Amino acid sequence: MTLYSQENINIRYSETDFDKSLKLSSLLNLFQDIATDNAERLGFGYSDIHPKNLMWVLLKYRIEFAEYPVDAHQLTLRTEPRGYNKLFTYRNFCLKTGDRILAKASTLWALVDFTTMTMVNIENALDNPNMRPFEPGEDDLSFGRILPVKSVDFEETFKVRYNDIDGNMHANNANYAIWALEPLSYDFRKSHRPKTVDMIYKKETRYGESLSSQVQMLDDTTSLHLLKNLTTGEDSFMMKVEWK
Repeated sequence: MTLYSQENINIRYSETDFDKSLKLSSLLNLFQDIATDNAERLGFGYSDIHPKNLMWVLLKYRIEFAEYPVDAHQLTLRTEPRGYNKLFTYRNFCLKTGDRILAKASTLWALVDFTTMTMVNIENALDNPNMRPFEPGEDDLSFGRILPVKSVDFEETFKVRYNDIDGNMHANNANYAIWALEPLSYDFRKSHRPKTVDMIYKKETRYGESLSSQVQMLDDTTSLHLLKNLTTGEDSFMMKVEWK
């Protein structure tokens, strides 16, 4: 059985910005959908782990854009599970148009007990031959360091809506990126596109909780982002974006 999955993607109007560029949140949802289908096919998806009171939790993202998708309607998306390392598992993505690579991404996940919210040993919990020990490969991206926000240049507050939550009863991962980017000005977003994106998911957010989205501009093309949960007082999400 092949471990990777590949799909031809037809980008819809609703998934693009006013200038026909693919929304970052849309890309994250495309990644999530193909990863979900791939995990189901390989026997460690939602239907396999939910009866064991387990869930997959996304911890880190690294996305590198060779060319940001603009006015691209027919794309090819590929994902491959890269194996486990005791408490963590890795997954890669590649987005192409024809033979041109537009973006690559690497992700880090944990398997978490739904009741105790603690990470469990992946090998012991799954015992699945399709989940193999991790061995570094040339397509694996290095997760970047994200400095904490020290001075806030822009800030907005949000409340987690019913429409934001997913099957695990917490906010969907793509929503974090939407909230984190929103304080940036219209003019900045209009004239810049992401070159690299690093994300760390620190704490889940649930329905009704309030979030502060804080942005610090390190320079003209580098932004740091923090989502602070005002309800719990905890940091929920950190992001660094290099723009071009």
